[in-house]
Amino acid sequence: MRIVAKPASSYVCQSCGTSFPRWSGRCEACGEWNTITEEAARESAPKGLSGKGGRKLEFVDLTAQTAEVSERRVTGIAEFDRVTGGGLVRGSALLIGGDPGIGKSTLLLQVAAAIGSPNAGLAAGHTAYVSGEEAVAQVRLRARRLGIATPAVHLAAATNVRDIIASLDRADGPDIAVIDSIQTMYVDSLDSAPGTVAQVRASASELIRVAKRRGFALLLVGHVTKEGLIAGPRVLEHMVDTVLYFEGERGHQFRILRAVKNRYGPTDEIGVFEMTDGGLVEVANPSELFLAERRGNVSGSAVFAGIEGTRPVLVEIQALVSPSPLATPRRAVVGWDSSRLAMVMAVLEARCGLGFGGNDVYLNVAGGLRITEPAADLAVAGALVSALSGVPMPENLVSFGEIGLSGEVRAVSQRDQRLKEAAKLGFTAALVPPRRGRRDGGDSPLLHEIGHLHDLVHFLGVNESTLRARS
Repeated sequence: MRIVAKPASSYVCQSCGTSFPRWSGRCEACGEWNTITEEAARESAPKGLSGKGGRKLEFVDLTAQTAEVSERRVTGIAEFDRVTGGGLVRGSALLIGGDPGIGKSTLLLQVAAAIGSPNAGLAAGHTAYVSGEEAVAQVRLRARRLGIATPAVHLAAATNVRDIIASLDRADGPDIAVIDSIQTMYVDSLDSAPGTVAQVRASASELIRVAKRRGFALLLVGHVTKEGLIAGPRVLEHMVDTVLYFEGERGHQFRILRAVKNRYGPTDEIGVFEMTDGGLVEVANPSELFLAERRGNVSGSAVFAGIEGTRPVLVEIQALVSPSPLATPRRAVVGWDSSRLAMVMAVLEARCGLGFGGNDVYLNVAGGLRITEPAADLAVAGALVSALSGVPMPENLVSFGEIGLSGEVRAVSQRDQRLKEAAKLGFTAALVPPRRGRRDGGDSPLLHEIGHLHDLVHFLGVNESTLRARS
């Protein structure tokens, strides 16, 4: 009697990809609960591969002449080209993540249609759009709503990676391939279900391999978790050349395309779009759009001159301070780091004598933009002081600067770019940190340099009696 050994299996966390010999309710690596599932173990590599049977590699020195592989295909959508570094590189792989319903499929369908236009900077290209979530009729319905009608976009509905590769791996293959989404794809040689760590890793690896061999740009759509991170193993982000996040609040019409990794261009670059009934529309001047609904002479409002990638962006920061009936007052933040807000409030209390203890504090970045710069500290502090005292910030004033724990205001980079953008939009004054050395040009706004938060309180004309009356 022959006994057949049961195939070995492992337990893999679907959040971080860590393998375990047995199941447990909580992943010890990432701390998530109920994310460990059983998967068939992959066959280990055979032993004794030290130079036997392999193909000898041909090495070349760094100065050798090689074929140019950095040719970019310009899509014609300026904001998308800005984020990718000037267009799509042949043989590159891009991963685009975002919340459900934010507009990822709409964006890529518009990009696919733009590639097929002869006005895209190069000759019209052929795009293969493979959907694993929608039928072909549903994609056509969305394209009709967007006003897209081009024979250069070829649609297919499939989830089997073997079938997709057989369709793409040919001499007359597409210039661009869109996979929507990678979590719906599966490799039939694995027993795991689609969306698991093993399937996502294997599917992406096979698709990226054929894209680099055939020289077409591969665009992968990725789902995100409840924390806003792209679902699947972290190795997926290391496998691709570019990682883009499509951000935005559903209550706002603005959408932000942000690059967090780019081997062929700058990171932290953003592209701004506006969601309309006819699809996504580029926003050439995001600062003007973010400040379009701003009202002057309102307490708790400050304009921050920030830098997103290589582009200066002006946004409105709003703060509201109100007496709290609760023993533990609320601290609500939208568009900024909540721990950074706690630090700024603590510095204002300890160094300037302001009291936020018995008040609810709300902070909002208008327009749905998320700010990560420490340079926003001074604008946040100005909005908080204005909201607490009831004294409005000057309507024509912008501010930027980093705040230290002792209350000092520190200089930030790209000061001239921030001031030029503010002057272009009609701002005549700026609240900035002290600058050493060369002075600013004559076309800059009137500068009010402050070295400590005490100077901010005095600049607004806030005194103890005003704060006592407000509290």
